[in-house]
Amino acid sequence: MYKRIMLKISGEVLGDKKGEGIDPESLTKIAKEIVKVQKEGIEVVIVCGGGNIWRYRDTKKAGIERTTSDYMGMMATIMNSVALQSAIEKLGVHSRVATSLDLPQIAEPYIMRRALRHLEKKRVVICGGGTGNPYFTTDTAAALRSVELNCDVILKATKVDGVYTADPEKVKTAKRYDQLSFQEAIEKDLKVMDQTAFSLCRESKMKILVFNMHKKDAILEAAKGKKVGTLVS
Repeated sequence: MYKRIMLKISGEVLGDKKGEGIDPESLTKIAKEIVKVQKEGIEVVIVCGGGNIWRYRDTKKAGIERTTSDYMGMMATIMNSVALQSAIEKLGVHSRVATSLDLPQIAEPYIMRRALRHLEKKRVVICGGGTGNPYFTTDTAAALRSVELNCDVILKATKVDGVYTADPEKVKTAKRYDQLSFQEAIEKDLKVMDQTAFSLCRESKMKILVFNMHKKDAILEAAKGKKVGTLVS
């Protein structure tokens, strides 16, 4: 069982069937899974994506300049974070949103030592706003925060049950890896995370577990160190 985990979830899992907006049913479902983990005594840090509301690569046609668009995406991640915080607290677990952008009316600024203190007090910490800089993804934010907050592993929750030799939705003969080294993932050009995030994890020896979060109790099983998905280490 891991002592402290970084849970990286995409914004789409909080959305409706099309992965858009914030769907109350999806939100509650994810919150319940997170609370199960926290009640096992595992400390939880979360980074949410913002793709269900705004993401540059999906909105290029809008004609909004990249830096501005990226900041809009950061604000989208904060909206998701605050919504998730509310859902978690409704289930009786204390949570804090710590953001890399200054929004004192709804969240506290991300300060490493304060976030660590929240974890010691058994609060769920949700890191919003990405890294606070354009051109960096929430994968990179998850990698950065996991290293800063001394997490044991990054649980990258996806819609597939691990890392495959090819896209399993397009190639039926694609095979899943149970375990990979960072070097193998680089040599085989496997898209575990974006390159900046992956490089940081490799340098810091931060393990990454890629798994399917849509299976019942998947997050809990992953946090307990059970054999699910693909472990990259």
